Amino acid sequence: MTEPKKLHIRTWGCQMNVYDSERMAEAMGGQGYALTDRAEDADLILLNTCHIREKATEKVYHEIGRLRPLKAANPDLRIGVTGCVAQAEGAEIMARAPAVDLIVGPQGYHRLPDLVARAGRGERPVETDLATLDKFDGLAERPKARRGPTAFLTVQEGCDKFCAFCVVPYTRGAEVSRPVDRVLAEARDLVARGVSEITLLGQNVNAYHGAGPDGRDWRLSRLIRELAAVEGVARLRYTTSHPNDMTDDLIAAHAEVPQLMPYLHLPVQSGSDRVLKAMNRKHTADSYLRLIERLYAARPDLMLSGDFIVGFPGETDADFAATLAIVEAARVDMAFTFKYSPRPGTPAADRKIQVPQDVMDARLQALQALVTRRQRARQAAMVGSMVDVLFEKPGRMPGQMTGKSGHLVPVHVTADVPVGAIRAVRVLGSDTNSLRGEIVA
Repeated sequence: MTEPKKLHIRTWGCQMNVYDSERMAEAMGGQGYALTDRAEDADLILLNTCHIREKATEKVYHEIGRLRPLKAANPDLRIGVTGCVAQAEGAEIMARAPAVDLIVGPQGYHRLPDLVARAGRGERPVETDLATLDKFDGLAERPKARRGPTAFLTVQEGCDKFCAFCVVPYTRGAEVSRPVDRVLAEARDLVARGVSEITLLGQNVNAYHGAGPDGRDWRLSRLIRELAAVEGVARLRYTTSHPNDMTDDLIAAHAEVPQLMPYLHLPVQSGSDRVLKAMNRKHTADSYLRLIERLYAARPDLMLSGDFIVGFPGETDADFAATLAIVEAARVDMAFTFKYSPRPGTPAADRKIQVPQDVMDARLQALQALVTRRQRARQAAMVGSMVDVLFEKPGRMPGQMTGKSGHLVPVHVTADVPVGAIRAVRVLGSDTNSLRGEIVA
C-alpha cells in the first residue's frame, strides 16, 4: 500500500487563520495528504501567515530560512506561503526566497490542489486574486473525519471599515457574506462529526448579510436563530464584531437564544474620542458605553472582551487615561492588548507623531495590569457558583478533564467525563487563567 504524502501546516494569527488551515488540510486530504506535526516528515509545508502585527514578514522569512535545509535534503519537498502576508507581499517573497514554491492568498485556498500540482511540475504559481467567488464551494467535498466538540465556522470575510491602523481590507478584501444555506449545511456537517459548539467567524462578523433561502439578505441575528434550531447545536458564539454593526435584533438574540453564550468580543480600541476619530473607528467612547449597557440589560451575566491599541500616533497621557477609564466603565474582563505597530499601506503608518517605544511599553504594562486585575476578580467571584462546562480534552494532571464555561473560561475537574459532555460544575477555586471545580450530580 502506498504511503500517504505528509502535510505540515504552521499557522499564525487569528481564529480565521486557524479555520483556513483546517480547510486547506481538508482540501489536500482529498489529494491523499495526511497531516504531520513534524516539518521534517512533510512532502508539503504551508506557512499560513498573519499580517496584523509588526515584523510579520520577518517571521515568515525566518521560518523559510529554517526550512531551507529540509528542501536541500528533499528536492521533492514543496513549500507554500499562504494567508495575509502572502496576499500583501507574495511577489517579493517569490523574488527573495527561492525555496518557496507557491503563494496563496486568503481567497485562493479552493485552488490549492491545482497550485500544488503546478508546483510539482516546476512552476511557481502565485494566487492572490481577491475575487468574491465563494472559495468554500471548492472545499465542499472533504473527508468526514470525527472531530472535537468545538469548531470555527466562517460566515463572513473582509472588511469595509478601513480603520487607519488595519491591513485587513487590503489583504482580505471587501465584506462578503456566505449564503445561509451553505452556512447551515456546514453546521449540520460539523454536528454530524461530533461538534456541539460552533463559533461563527468573520473579520466583521456582525455585519453579516448572507443571502437567505427566501431571496432576502439575513442578518447575523436571524442566522443565529436558525443555527440554534439545528439539532445537536448546544452552544453558539461569534467573533469579531464592530460596535457600529451591533443591531437591535442582535442584542435581542443575546436575551432570547439560550444557545448563544454569555461572552462577547467587541473591540473598542481606545477610550479617547480624539484617538477613535484618528483611527477612523466612526464611534465614540460614549456611544460604545451606551451600547454595552444595552447588552448588559439584555444579558446581565455577559462577560465582555475587547481589543485595545496603545501608542496610536499622537496618543497623549490623557488619551491613554481615557482608555483605562473605558475598561472600568464598560466592565471589560478579558482583552487582547497591543502596542501600535505601523502596517505598510495603512493611513496611520505615515503619520509623523509616533509615540516612543518606552512610552508604549509602559502604557501596555499598565493596561494589561488593569485587565488582569479585572479578570482575576471576575473569576474569584465565580467561586462557589455553578457553571455549565463543555469538556474538550484531558487536562495536564492524571485523571483531569478540561473544558470551557459559557464565559469561555477554562475549567478543570478531576473526574471521568467523556469528551463532548456538558456537565454542571461547582467552582471550587480560581487560578491565573482558569477555574477548578467538581462535577455536580
